[in-house]
Amino acid sequence: MAKYIAKRLLISLITIWLLATITFFLLRTLPGNPFQSEQILTVEMEQKMMSYYGLDKPLMEQYFTYISNLLKGDMGYSLKYTNRTVNSIIKSTFPISAELGLRALALALPLGLFLGVLSAKKRATVVDYTCVFISVLGVSIPSFILGSFLQYIFALKLQILPMAQWKSTLHTILPTVALALSLLATLTRVMRASTLEVISQDYVKTAKAKGLNEFEITWSHQIRNSMVPILTMLGPMVASVLMGTFVVEKIFAIPGLGQHFVNSITGLDYTMTMGLVVFYGSFMVAANFLVDIAYGIVDPRIRINK
Repeated sequence: MAKYIAKRLLISLITIWLLATITFFLLRTLPGNPFQSEQILTVEMEQKMMSYYGLDKPLMEQYFTYISNLLKGDMGYSLKYTNRTVNSIIKSTFPISAELGLRALALALPLGLFLGVLSAKKRATVVDYTCVFISVLGVSIPSFILGSFLQYIFALKLQILPMAQWKSTLHTILPTVALALSLLATLTRVMRASTLEVISQDYVKTAKAKGLNEFEITWSHQIRNSMVPILTMLGPMVASVLMGTFVVEKIFAIPGLGQHFVNSITGLDYTMTMGLVVFYGSFMVAANFLVDIAYGIVDPRIRINK
């Protein structure tokens, strides 16, 4: 198991380094520079700004300087937010995006798994058709449409929930539901398909022949083995929702991490874009690393073969 973990860890570190390297050079291929859009700057002031941030140095020198600072945990200063480091912006906005993501996961994960198992157990019944309808609806409706619909019904018409902002528990309900529905739908579909496959396996039939009750068969034999495909998608899913969803954050005026990510790209804020890509990528790689470890625990054949 130790060898398996060490191998996955090495792959994860190489992945993060490649991500940082590719992103760094791709950003430099974009036309223009971060200060061209600043109309108040003269050409001389623009050159001074480029020199101040080291953007006039040779590309490889910039790269090695950035990687050296990154290894120390320093992602640099934003080129657009005066006197603000990328680290401080992530520190102030990530907890908000993470809280929204955790709330959405807490709603979608147990409910999605339950509906998936229930749909499979009640195959070709009204319950199954209802669960399938909910999952198709959740996948089909974009989050910005759902978010706007929830605002119209519960904030404008019924006036029982706030329209937007992120100030109290009531303010979190609508964005949480808007973000959770697509997750719930995806989990329901995958869990239903996986459970249907497991139900037909010989070991399930053997458990029934031994006289085990329905609860023991479902919990000990069906759900655990049905969870393997869920683990595959859970890592990227968790990382994605914890990092923030720009559309949902924008609709509900949530001051999370997503808005900075999009703004940094459009504004050519190199250090901000690099910092957020590396942070997001590291989060994603870490989630996949934990999934790989979970694989080895759930199915020992994986760590033996790899």
